[in-house]
Amino acid sequence: MQFSKPKLTFAQIINMNVGFFGIQYSFGLQQSAVNPIYDFLGASPDEIPLLNLAGPMTGLLIQPIIGAMSDKTWSPRFGRRKPYFFVGALMCSLALLLYPFSSTLWMAAGLLWILDVGNNTAMEPYRAFIADKLDASQQPTGFQAQSFFTGLGQTLVNLSIFIFPLIFLGTTGSLPTWVYASFFLGAACSIGSVWWSMRTTAEIPPSEEELAEMKATPMSILTPFVDIPQAIREMPKVMWQLALVYLFQWYALFCYWQNSSKSIAQSVWKTTTYQDNPVYNEAVSWTGLVNGWYNIVMFLVAFSLVYFAKKYSPKLVHTFCLILAGIGFLAFPMIENKYLLFPAITGFGIGWASMMGIPYLIVVGEIPKERYGVYMGIINMMIVIPMLIQTLTFGYILKNFLNNDPGKAITFAGVLLLIAAGATMLIKAKKVDGDVNVPMGGGH
Repeated sequence: MQFSKPKLTFAQIINMNVGFFGIQYSFGLQQSAVNPIYDFLGASPDEIPLLNLAGPMTGLLIQPIIGAMSDKTWSPRFGRRKPYFFVGALMCSLALLLYPFSSTLWMAAGLLWILDVGNNTAMEPYRAFIADKLDASQQPTGFQAQSFFTGLGQTLVNLSIFIFPLIFLGTTGSLPTWVYASFFLGAACSIGSVWWSMRTTAEIPPSEEELAEMKATPMSILTPFVDIPQAIREMPKVMWQLALVYLFQWYALFCYWQNSSKSIAQSVWKTTTYQDNPVYNEAVSWTGLVNGWYNIVMFLVAFSLVYFAKKYSPKLVHTFCLILAGIGFLAFPMIENKYLLFPAITGFGIGWASMMGIPYLIVVGEIPKERYGVYMGIINMMIVIPMLIQTLTFGYILKNFLNNDPGKAITFAGVLLLIAAGATMLIKAKKVDGDVNVPMGGGH
């Protein structure tokens, strides 16, 4: 028996998504600060992809397992999804507190694995939590609220990477002192924002039918390993089509995140020396500002994409946004004026806003609600498998075909995003239900 979910106010939707701010601050540190830390610790360019193996591996293993487990969980006191994303946020905070004390490459890589386990434990149940709470007409606003807080959290990360080196001078241990300030702030944001969302938002109890199903097939250690293969076998065709888009899209993004600082250092500051180089430190700080800008763009446009997704279709919106992002990446390594990097990366900011919410609208209507957890986990597998492929293959490509040139790496990423846009047009999906009734200018 289906029941009508209560309509939430815009303020309630915002409150339930605040936790994404802290989770994405943590993820933003991985994007923008971890690779420069590897550079400071002496990594060579072709080692960086392998050192980033933690992200795709933990995402591949953790998110679908946690999703399947949360589908089978219900506690009147603690809820269904909340226990998982609270534990995940706690792990993130502890890893962020320890990370700046890394003295070697392998210590930093090991702590990144712990940080990623926490991020992935928190992320998937949180997305299922949004789908649980909102009906079809409000899901677009809910998923784009995730984009808003993703942009806000990552903007704070990148602003801290730009501002903190001006405030916290010198080095502490093996790393610049500003690294400690950025990671300690992230630790506070991670647990604090998740606590806020848990405090302000109650979960909807499972229906009698769902509770009966849980009792009939109780969770065991084998549950994820039974549910995940079964869900993949029964996966809607639209999800397979989205997987092709994600193959190119997420491979491209890892290429950008791993090479953006070095590309800017090369094109603007004319240096290819990264260790013990004050000029490279300046390029890293500027990269923080550039990446902060694309995240500002992201939360400025996030809610307007809801309007266009409802008026036209999520597929067309995502295609257009990927084209803008691809063009921005193609221009990025050719720019020698540091201020012109901002208009180039604006296209990626619009694309990033779409990537964080619009694909979920393409598929959510095809997924049975009692299996939101496992299918959100499988969508994450579709994200991390391309990342895993990238970490295992791109070092070879970069060294042997792109001459270890970070600018060529970002050009390569731009081409992949344009291919992803073409793959998006092949998707056959339903139009989003619901009236076009969303607040405009949601980034202000």
